[in-house]
Amino acid sequence: MFVRYSVGFVVCEGGFGTLDELFESLNLIVTDKIRDFPVVLVGRDHWSGLVDWLHARVEAEGMISGSELDLLHVVDDPQEVVEIVARGALAQGRVNGSA
Repeated sequence: MFVRYSVGFVVCEGGFGTLDELFESLNLIVTDKIRDFPVVLVGRDHWSGLVDWLHARVEAEGMISGSELDLLHVVDDPQEVVEIVARGALAQGRVNGSA
């Protein structure tokens, strides 16, 4: 349900529940259940360890592809979050682009 009425997923610092929702959303994207759905991780300092590990271990061992990791947008700037989510909404046809 968390995805049904959403146009993007913005993830801030959190614990196991946050990680569960993050990876669930990525799973829905890579299995083509949802499309053009941006996943934005807010806070480079917080998320860089996880993203580095995903590259160094999970991607390197062939469990995920680099294109799947490209689904993640790691940002610090709130305006960049808005722009990424707005592009996703436009790609989904949720807005007409005249805003």
